[in-house]
Amino acid sequence: MDNRQIVLNERPEGKVTSSTTRLVSEPAPEVGDGEALIRVAMLSIDPTIRTWMDDAPGYLPPIQLGEVIRGGGAGVVVESKSSRYREGDIVFGMTGWQEFALATNDNRFAVLPKGLGLDLGTVMNVLGVTGVTAYFGLLDVGAMTPGDVVVVSGAAGATGSVAGQIAKARGASKVVGIAGGPEKCADVVERYGFDECLDYREAHLRRRLRAACPSGVDLYFDNVGGEILDDVLTTLAMRARVVLCGAISQYNAVGSRHGLENTSTLITRRARMEGFIILDYSSRFDEARAELAAMVLSGALRHQEHIVKGLERAPEALNHLFSGENRGKTLVEVDESVLLG
Repeated sequence: MDNRQIVLNERPEGKVTSSTTRLVSEPAPEVGDGEALIRVAMLSIDPTIRTWMDDAPGYLPPIQLGEVIRGGGAGVVVESKSSRYREGDIVFGMTGWQEFALATNDNRFAVLPKGLGLDLGTVMNVLGVTGVTAYFGLLDVGAMTPGDVVVVSGAAGATGSVAGQIAKARGASKVVGIAGGPEKCADVVERYGFDECLDYREAHLRRRLRAACPSGVDLYFDNVGGEILDDVLTTLAMRARVVLCGAISQYNAVGSRHGLENTSTLITRRARMEGFIILDYSSRFDEARAELAAMVLSGALRHQEHIVKGLERAPEALNHLFSGENRGKTLVEVDESVLLG
């Protein structure tokens, strides 16, 4: 049984190109005691994957040349020699970009409950890494309280759209999104229920932010970094919180990255700016998933999946995150026969 894999061929400079990765085929891994073999159904395409391709320190080591591209995914257990997994279980974890993955003591998978009434794409989106990132980033790191004025960048994306909807559900006085282009801004307001959305491609974003948030921004959920973060820093309210979730505008930068100029506002506004990694909350994922599932089933949380078919198209799907071609959560369908019952 062959296992097609996408491996790192060379370090990218800027966007991933046809020479960055290569498609190889190896025998499927053999299952040892305490292990399980997973047929991968769907891959989660997340901006952080691009950072792992660089030869630079981070919260996880860089992907080495010749290694399978690291990434999360879901699949079905097809063989098990472990008490944790039964054949037929649908599981989620670090599959990598390949057709078969091995669950081991060092690489454990979560068994997804059946009977949720949600399809696999929805589960990977809202109940996966992006949903729980929005949940803990907004509520724990950002310490959101009712009445806050909340601004979310990358608001049309998987994490940003969920963060804004949680803020609305938790009683924010106003939720303002920042997105690229009129179509995405319309989505943010009409589909996801934000009060307003600002197109960062238009001129004078700083001026438009002040008009949208005349009393200042209490909580900023940042997914993009760079100039947009700098602009929002000038509009902070007293005791504001800035949550650094991602910096997608900087991941493909060649050479120097944008240096922030307005951090002194944190001093005058007695504000704080804090980054976080969602792995820090792994022991509490079930808490977030229970609330997020209830919101989806009640209609309080809307979502959208951008599904690309075929393992070989995973590099293309990753680039979609940076070109703006995706709408909502980007997923790669590897095996359409795997369904969540």
